[in-house]
Amino acid sequence: MSLALPPDAPAAAGLADPVLIVDHLTMRFGGLTAVGDVSFQVGRGNITALIGPNGAGKTTVFNCITGFYKPTEGMIRLRRADGETHLLERLPGHDVNRVARVARTFQNIRLFPQMTVLENLLVAMHKPLMRASGFSLAGILGLPHYRREEEAAIARAAAWIARIGLTHRADEPAGDLPYGDQRRLEIARAMCTDPVLLCLDEPAAGLNPRESADLNTLLRLIRDEFGTSVLLIEHDMSVVMQISDRIVVLDYGRKIADGTPDQIRADTRVIAAYLGVDDEEVAAVEAEVGLTGTEASGVSA
Repeated sequence: MSLALPPDAPAAAGLADPVLIVDHLTMRFGGLTAVGDVSFQVGRGNITALIGPNGAGKTTVFNCITGFYKPTEGMIRLRRADGETHLLERLPGHDVNRVARVARTFQNIRLFPQMTVLENLLVAMHKPLMRASGFSLAGILGLPHYRREEEAAIARAAAWIARIGLTHRADEPAGDLPYGDQRRLEIARAMCTDPVLLCLDEPAAGLNPRESADLNTLLRLIRDEFGTSVLLIEHDMSVVMQISDRIVVLDYGRKIADGTPDQIRADTRVIAAYLGVDDEEVAAVEAEVGLTGTEASGVSA
């Protein structure tokens, strides 16, 4: 479903130009409230990190945004640059990607390991290629319109392969790539769907420092060169603090902080959540283990 956003809508009260507006999101499973009354915004062309200790509700929020769950309460709006707005909680799950153009990767890599690097990216463009083929006939006959679309898709895939430095391995099985290259290939595949919002679930999980640096470079390129908004879940605080424009912190399904990296570093509620103590106990625990407030905020969950 889409609708025009009134000029005086509440979105204007937050970030100047939010692409995603999550209003009072609540998700209950029976008697368990996994996410309770969470509101936040993702700025257009920004990288926003959603962080918090294990079990804080981060993946549940992602699942609501990307159509895997229908929230119990609340509204999730995606605002396109042309002014059109989609209510994600009302869309069928597959239309969150197809119509609203929200792409997602998962914590566990989901490439097709026996397909080549190039073929994995072409899979992301399967639907437009099927339409161009007239659902097979034009493709079978090799009609000019389909050939042009196919060549354009291959060129787009090749450009992304070059951006992630894998041109020399384009014809090799994706499953033969090192772990870090597979991570970046999965993100490149998501970008081949031309998303308005790219949702990444722990993209730095399992990466070594060099691979994390390569990931940071890729995410900055996606933000700066393509203007794509990025929302990521991440436990690696070095990645979060280096690349995020804004950070939203959850704990026990509730939002406890929302601000810039500098603001989050200094927030005692965030430090308490990661140390697992009450706010008033933070100073005592920091003194006991020899941490300053800034160092404590870098503790990885």
